[in-house]
Amino acid sequence: MESMVNFFKGKRVLITGHTGFKGSWLSIWLHELGAEVIGISLDPVTAKDNFVLSKIGNKIIDLRGDVRNGQYLKDVFKRYQPDIVFHLAAQPLVRQSYQIPVETYETNVMGTIHVMEAIRVTDSVKVGVMITTDKCYENKEQVWGYREDEPMGGYDPYSSSKGAAEIAISSWRRSFFNPEQYKDHGKSIASARAGNVIGGGDWAKDRIIPDCVRSLEDNKPIGIRNPYAIRPWQHVLEPLSGYMLLAMKMWESPTEYCEGWNFGPSFDSITTVGDIASKMIHYYGKGQLQDLSEDNAPHESNILMLDVSKSRFRLNWKAQMDLDQMVELTANWYKKYQHTNVYELCVEQIQYYSNLIFNNGNNL
Repeated sequence: MESMVNFFKGKRVLITGHTGFKGSWLSIWLHELGAEVIGISLDPVTAKDNFVLSKIGNKIIDLRGDVRNGQYLKDVFKRYQPDIVFHLAAQPLVRQSYQIPVETYETNVMGTIHVMEAIRVTDSVKVGVMITTDKCYENKEQVWGYREDEPMGGYDPYSSSKGAAEIAISSWRRSFFNPEQYKDHGKSIASARAGNVIGGGDWAKDRIIPDCVRSLEDNKPIGIRNPYAIRPWQHVLEPLSGYMLLAMKMWESPTEYCEGWNFGPSFDSITTVGDIASKMIHYYGKGQLQDLSEDNAPHESNILMLDVSKSRFRLNWKAQMDLDQMVELTANWYKKYQHTNVYELCVEQIQYYSNLIFNNGNNL
């Protein structure tokens, strides 16, 4: 962790989607590491989002903008001259992508292209980490994890848009950021894919933890659409640590790490939606489940796992928390957020995670 502290201190880091769930946590962590954070995003979705409650917007350069507006992005990049870019802005929901498929593609594909074009014309940017999803792979419902070189695809508009974004990232890397011509362009571009992420401050629709908390706070049973679906669960801090470690490695060795990377949990943290909900009830201290399976529900994957061997051996990255640790940490955030300083709560959980890294013998 000491090397990461030293690395980000004083660097200008631009985050797209910083008002979102993962983006807000990344903004807080980077701010605590001493980075100068510039955020570009749409407004937060709810008044209870982690971004709003933590008030991280008051501590960074907080901008409102749409990644579908390419000229706006170029203007912001030109004004703030970032060193590193984390692109997280997206339409992130599978079920919503059935309702707004065109907007999903415009945001997830063209938004990514606009960010890469802004990087291309901004000399200050040395590293760009493009965040996609584990759902970018052509899912065959196989019981082993997908590796980074397997085919892109996706059944629903969200998943397929992320697969298309990965293809665009690969094309731009070969066409404009080719490592063989690094001396000419001076940029390193990679993509990062993570599984189902949980943690405090997520209130998105159709996600299991927000659905659990809304029901728990209303003293209603927790309704589950697909209780037997298997997912690779991880706490939000796990993939964020991978993104930051990847950016650091890319800065130090720009031609060695500019490719796709998986960041997922150990196999012990791969379980069903129903199991996660049951653990949430346990650590929250109350609640009950209700099966709401729908025969004609929009298609969602039943099983999807990532192989993280490449990140483990080449980046020396691995997940630090087991399933119970991540659910307990998540439940604690939701139990405390209404009567505590949320920024300090987030920092406390980041410190907890940093201590895990240190105690497990890693040095990010």
